[in-house]
Amino acid sequence: MWDRAINALNLFLMLNIFFVLLSFGWFAASVVGRSFNLDLGLKLWYSLWTPVFQPAIGILMAGAIAVGLLRWVTNKLTGLREQ
Repeated sequence: MWDRAINALNLFLMLNIFFVLLSFGWFAASVVGRSFNLDLGLKLWYSLWTPVFQPAIGILMAGAIAVGLLRWVTNKLTGLREQ
């Protein structure tokens, strides 16, 4: 059961990291476009920063900690059963 939960959490975090990387790519392209006077959605990106991108980054960090803790607990419980 723990393995299924950890695998589901890993899948969610993998999708989340791709979202975070794509949003960073959009930000970088928008900043470069702004220097060439091209509107690539920097204002839209800024408006989405607080409600969308900050929670995605926070979920990514919290999820990484949670997976590490779950794996540690699973290894400890498995080690206790083997003794």
